[in-house]
Amino acid sequence: SIGVLFRAMNYRVTALKIDPYLNVDAGTMSPFEHGEVFVLDDGGETDLDLGNYERFLSVSLTKDSNLSTGKIYQSVIERERIGEYLGKTV
Repeated sequence: SIGVLFRAMNYRVTALKIDPYLNVDAGTMSPFEHGEVFVLDDGGETDLDLGNYERFLSVSLTKDSNLSTGKIYQSVIERERIGEYLGKTV
């Protein structure tokens, strides 16, 4: 991994996983279809990929390290409901 090489050169690295799923987090996904849920230190529920990234890169990731289409839609809809887009078509 290029991240491990950067860490060896004393750079700070992190990981970001972007999923196309409409699920907000992996906690509601079928483990038979997607694998087990990995719970991060801050309580974020992700798939095992982020757990592997943490171990491989020796970093502690947060729920913000996992982005899904569902999280984006949820954020936009919440902002629309409180009136942040008044007068605009979203």
